[in-house]
Amino acid sequence: MSSLKRYFYVVALCTSLFATSAWGGGLWLYEMGTPDLGTAAAGRAALANDASTATANPAGMTRLERSQMLAGLQGLFFKSEFDSDSTTFSGGDGGDSGDFIPAGSLNYVHSLTENLKLGISAGSYFGLGVDYDDDWAGRYYVQDAELVTLGFNPGIGYRINDWLSIGGGVTILYAKLEQKAAINNAVAEGDPTFPDGRIKFEDDDVGYGFNLGVLMEPRIGTRFGITYRSEVDIEFKDVANLKGVGPTLSAALDASGLTGSKIDMDMNLPQAVMLSGYHELTDKLVVVANVGWQDWSEFGKSDITVRSSTSTKFTQDRNYDDTWHVAIGGQYRIAEPWLLSIGFAYDTDPVDDPEDNTPDLALDRQIRYAAGLQYDWNENITVGAAYEYADLGKAKIEQEGGPLNGDLKGDYDPNHIHFVALNLIWKF
Repeated sequence: MSSLKRYFYVVALCTSLFATSAWGGGLWLYEMGTPDLGTAAAGRAALANDASTATANPAGMTRLERSQMLAGLQGLFFKSEFDSDSTTFSGGDGGDSGDFIPAGSLNYVHSLTENLKLGISAGSYFGLGVDYDDDWAGRYYVQDAELVTLGFNPGIGYRINDWLSIGGGVTILYAKLEQKAAINNAVAEGDPTFPDGRIKFEDDDVGYGFNLGVLMEPRIGTRFGITYRSEVDIEFKDVANLKGVGPTLSAALDASGLTGSKIDMDMNLPQAVMLSGYHELTDKLVVVANVGWQDWSEFGKSDITVRSSTSTKFTQDRNYDDTWHVAIGGQYRIAEPWLLSIGFAYDTDPVDDPEDNTPDLALDRQIRYAAGLQYDWNENITVGAAYEYADLGKAKIEQEGGPLNGDLKGDYDPNHIHFVALNLIWKF
């Protein structure tokens, strides 16, 4: 198979595999089953040791001498339980809203010349998912919510000189949103025996963006990478499915013009900047680090609910703050075939006020602890495994809702994700 035919074959493979959701207590996930899971993504834009740099920093592809493919498989064990302080309605705390989620990514870098590389990657870096008991106390806010994404990112990297490389790529992101919440007919009808109705929203869209990268190598064993990932605008537009709505509330929704109207939910997946460093302290020991920023203040909307019989809309804007990310880690060559990685990362809370936190997307600061191990099977194949524990914080909620969804106050404990990943690097 010729080299260009191989590249286009992998492009086709990337578009058909790893259509997985990125679930979690937050939306942005650094974890894609790649070896840098073992450093908690510390050094991501500067490592450039394998084909995952096609996603992390396309400029880093110029460091790879040969074409190579990296496949990563990952399991997310998400556990999140709401602990209520005060609720208007009975029904319990909703149980464990988390689940086990399989995920992964596929990356390929093709070496055209010593200085010019093509790359392609597929995977998911953005998503959410919660699944509460249908009759829980916050059912009028949300029962189930799922945002599934698949990103497809072709790119190119070029080495300008011995110390400077640049790169860029195009992001094509498929997203599907599905949400379900109960409707409080009992209060609306003034009849405590009236059963709940339901509101459901489901739609998908494709958004487009780009990523840019620079890799600087001022001396052997030291390099810096900086990447920019653009905002991706996703628009979900559909008519909410209302089922089992009582006559009084149905008439009120008809009068307000909500029944049968199209809901417009704009989500701006935030633009992000990351600066990474890599430095070899000895021939066996490396230290890596990150500083990053994400533009969460432009996020937009994400919830669907009926707050009162005088509601004029089903959605509300999120009052999020921009977030900052820091990470530090290291790698140690235990013996010639074995490489050990460790890492720690911290991301700030995008929600300044608990009144802005909602149970469909309850956010807090995030702390990550990680370790990984890679083994060079031979000169062409490397296998690896990594583990990460992500502490998602308490995600405190102090919602003072309308008469139909009521107050919901409490926090999440436990609230964490265990990531387990296996990956394979094949050089050819």
